[in-house]
Amino acid sequence: MNRKIAKKLIAWKNSAQRKPLILRGARQVGKTFSLKEFGQKEFRNCHYFNFEEDDRISQIFEKDLKPQRIIDELRFYRNSNIDLGQDIIIFDEIQRCGRALTSLKYFYEEMPHCAMCAAGSLLGVALNVEPFPVGKIEFLDLHPLDFEEFLEGTEEEELCGLLQNRNLYEPYPALAHDRLWEQWKRYLVTGGLPSVVLAYANDRTNLFETMIRVRKIQRDLFSAYLADIAKHSGKTNAIHIERLWRNVPAQLARNIDGSAPKFRFKDAVPGMRGFERLSGPIDWLANAGLILKTFTIDTAALPLSAYASENKFKLYMFDVGMLGAISDIQPATILQYGFGNYQGYVAENFVAQELTASRAANLYCWTGKTSEIEFLLSTDLGIVPLEVKSGRVTHSKSLGVFEERYHPERSYVLSARNSECKGKRCLAPIYAVGTVERDLRTPKL
Repeated sequence: MNRKIAKKLIAWKNSAQRKPLILRGARQVGKTFSLKEFGQKEFRNCHYFNFEEDDRISQIFEKDLKPQRIIDELRFYRNSNIDLGQDIIIFDEIQRCGRALTSLKYFYEEMPHCAMCAAGSLLGVALNVEPFPVGKIEFLDLHPLDFEEFLEGTEEEELCGLLQNRNLYEPYPALAHDRLWEQWKRYLVTGGLPSVVLAYANDRTNLFETMIRVRKIQRDLFSAYLADIAKHSGKTNAIHIERLWRNVPAQLARNIDGSAPKFRFKDAVPGMRGFERLSGPIDWLANAGLILKTFTIDTAALPLSAYASENKFKLYMFDVGMLGAISDIQPATILQYGFGNYQGYVAENFVAQELTASRAANLYCWTGKTSEIEFLLSTDLGIVPLEVKSGRVTHSKSLGVFEERYHPERSYVLSARNSECKGKRCLAPIYAVGTVERDLRTPKL
């Protein structure tokens, strides 16, 4: 499957100030595959070392962290030459060896011509405890496949091209809009984890049976994530983290209007109350890439971070397909798109996932006395509001209140309807949220 990260990896390779690269992301989002494919396509040789598969690799770093000695021993371990001018070195599951993580500093200082990448499960958690030099390492983040990547990976290239090249001020052809809507509902079931999308893409002769297999894979992945939590967070913490993670979907069903509510700490984990006691498990899940946090603010002014409080936020699942699996929403229910108020949260979770994949920035939500805007974007045009509607009703009292108070240069309502943009407000299909960034760079018509 083609991933958008490939272009960023090529840009890293060609950078004159290239540093050792760490690819971050949740387990099973495709980090290893993306690095290997990049290495095999862009370098003469790709030298791959997995610290989890063989403990002997970690022993190479025990004596000292001198890059030349480490390279020499890696050559003997692999029984092949490593050409530092034309080859790439990939350290996988690097969280298993803290000294290897630290060694990246010395490779940058003493061997800047060496192309070196690293990845690992729960690396976001490991980076919080392992010493590593600020400014000596470059980071890229990999997320589940977004909707455009899903379309391309499931041989819907024509729809993908239409989505990528269409201006939101021009409605999609009616038949294309219907097809995109149907594919979007399928994406809500599968989500963007590569193994799940691949299982769906490889056999769609019987959609019912395919979606049953999809849910089975998602449940297995959920068990694997829980095993990771137990393995890497300690027995006591693991219990709290697991309960908190399982509680996220239940938290979202509390609002009767179908929009995601602010996270409520009471009863999220039995016996634990208050932000102070739950902040550790929440941070662990966020650093592991398993939840997405949207800060709730009541003042829409730049910078948005200045008006955010660490204890006021919404939580979303990192993958909308996993949300459906954990919430036990049957695939047929999603495909029929009639599962009550909770479909509003599923739609919001999709938007949060798409924005996280396309923007290297925190997510923010605005609330007034009786109004709420699901997402605010900080852009060159100022603050841009995104209102999320899960159906065809696009009237938004909250957006009217926001526009009257803050006068944004652009505003968007995402819904089931086709594009219809007039003046500063644009009605856009929810599946096209990934194109909003491009639209913000387009002159108004």
